[in-house]
Amino acid sequence: MSNNKNFFQNVVSEMKKVSWPTGQETARFTMIVTLTVIFFLAFFYVLDLGITAVIDFL
Repeated sequence: MSNNKNFFQNVVSEMKKVSWPTGQETARFTMIVTLTVIFFLAFFYVLDLGITAVIDFL
């Protein structure tokens, strides 16, 4: 049981060392991820349309 207690004490100790992002950083990172996902969504959609057109042409 003391091993579990020591484990959780170590977890708490390590979590205090974590550098959490600010709200502004979180919002900026979220926007970057969202725009990246939208970009790749559009890219692969256009790629899919092109491949479909080529297959239909053949």
